[in-house]
Amino acid sequence: MDAVRVALLREVLAGTQWPGDARRFAGSLRRAVVPAGGKLLLVGTEGYEPWHLAAHLVDEAAWSGLPELAPTLVRHRVRPGEPPHLSVGLGRLAAAGRGHTVLVVAPREPGAGLLERVHDARRAGATVLSLDGGDRDLGALAHEALSVPDGGAELDLDTVQHLVSAAAGENGPPAQRGSRRLRDRLAGLADRLTAPPPSRW
Repeated sequence: MDAVRVALLREVLAGTQWPGDARRFAGSLRRAVVPAGGKLLLVGTEGYEPWHLAAHLVDEAAWSGLPELAPTLVRHRVRPGEPPHLSVGLGRLAAAGRGHTVLVVAPREPGAGLLERVHDARRAGATVLSLDGGDRDLGALAHEALSVPDGGAELDLDTVQHLVSAAAGENGPPAQRGSRRLRDRLAGLADRLTAPPPSRW
């Protein structure tokens, strides 16, 4: 999702909790990683790898001049022959401690094994952040959590990840906008995104 679409999405969501919640969470992420010089570990669940969030954070790190936002993607399964940036397994969480930030993305239950590793990282001094579907155990472990219950919110977790990654690279506060009904704003966004480009003649 490019910057124009993120801006349109924010306009659609003006008056809801999501832009503010995403910025708050992104601010916590920045405050954790920038003073520590990075050391951001991004991990999903066994059934969900947060590829897109990793890519967007790398982009935001470059565009904002904050290389600390670029994460190390920690994977549950690493296949032989994969490139180095895709070859970091769960064992990396065992080395996490003070100065590290562990960002967990878990649309559904994260599983006992991942929870145990995240708990160990927290005990060793790592900051734990969670983008999740409302799992209570993960929320209790996290220093900061943003939950998007499956089927219980206007947005899904993938869309919220776009808002968070875009906000993480921002340098200024958002402009305030008036509120309209969410359904009307979503319809307007759909019209804009599907409209043909204006004629130059």
